Amino acid sequence: MKSEFPTSQEYSSEKARYAAMTVVDIRSEEAGITDSYKNQVLCNINDECMRLAVFEGEYRWHHHPDSDELFLVVVGELQIDFEGGSQVTLTEWQSIVVPAGSVHRTRARGRTVNLTYEKQGAQTFFVDPPPEQAMRSAS
Repeated sequence: MKSEFPTSQEYSSEKARYAAMTVVDIRSEEAGITDSYKNQVLCNINDECMRLAVFEGEYRWHHHPDSDELFLVVVGELQIDFEGGSQVTLTEWQSIVVPAGSVHRTRARGRTVNLTYEKQGAQTFFVDPPPEQAMRSAS
């Protein structure tokens, strides 16, 4: 069975759905998503891309060694957990930049819609087991 989440290769190789000079109705894009997880590149901006992420639940622990990642919550509430135990919670129209290399995971509180900006083709490395479990196992 295929995971509901993309592989790191699928994630980094995704192409933009819309070309420059195309009006994108983000609200319509979001309304058309019925899956519990959908993360897609809408457009490219210079060497960056804008993704629309709609999901419920939690994403895997991971990091992007070559790209900062900006999260902007449009609908709902997004919690971001960081290696070491810190976390932030973003509500509608709040944002944060996660620096390149930061191990993190996102957790949606109910259905959450966010826009994410990052380097086109950003590398993703998954961290298994999650950082806290790895730290507990080592002690």
